[in-house]
Amino acid sequence: MLKNLLKATTVLLALIVCSFNASAQDSKLGTWGIVTVVMPGDSAHRWGGYTEFQARTNGAGFSQFQYYEAKAGVSYDIDKNFIALLGTGTYHTYNYLDISDGPTINEFRVWEQMTINQFLTPLKFEHRYRIEQRWLDGNYRNRFRYRLNMFVPLNNTKIVAKTWFISIFDEIFFNNKAPNFERNRVSAALGYQFDKKWILQAGWINQRNYTTQTSSAKNNMMLTLMYRINRKNSVEREHLPTTSD
Repeated sequence: MLKNLLKATTVLLALIVCSFNASAQDSKLGTWGIVTVVMPGDSAHRWGGYTEFQARTNGAGFSQFQYYEAKAGVSYDIDKNFIALLGTGTYHTYNYLDISDGPTINEFRVWEQMTINQFLTPLKFEHRYRIEQRWLDGNYRNRFRYRLNMFVPLNNTKIVAKTWFISIFDEIFFNNKAPNFERNRVSAALGYQFDKKWILQAGWINQRNYTTQTSSAKNNMMLTLMYRINRKNSVEREHLPTTSD
């Protein structure tokens, strides 16, 4: 366990160093708040779903509000390691200096997704593939995303009730128009699963956006609260406490 924790810490430190050394870095720390309600599928009920609300601010401590999104999806468990999902959401960006002007960008989105989970001992991995159809202020765009998420339970071999864990992920964003490589998102968080229902994570997330001329990035604090709905008579099994965004 100690070796796994050291490896995870090394990866985390490397990501943080690369993030802070990157050019065009916004020195001001932002904040992301995420609340998710999820009903996972199981062996008896393969259909599931989720809904999520997210708010982002330009400053720390949820100051200078600038963005929110609301989304939901329907999932189907092909088996415990392969999960298909169809999702949709609405996304709105504001000028944090004057939010009374209303959103500067409005987006509606639909996406198709496949998640592949690997339950190793003690490491857990999530591979997420997503294809998005996006309407930004009425203009249509496509986007393709891949996320690799690693979970390291600290006081158990599984992430179950009363388990501390580390979550580290990197996600890349592509589209079929220049710049084809649009975004990179890196995150590391410490989480705790209280029981079968409640999970809390707190950590850091860096998002770097690319244009045809330059790139820019911003570090953010991230706080995630998840509530998991458990069906009656379902067979209890380990679920990865993944963020849906």
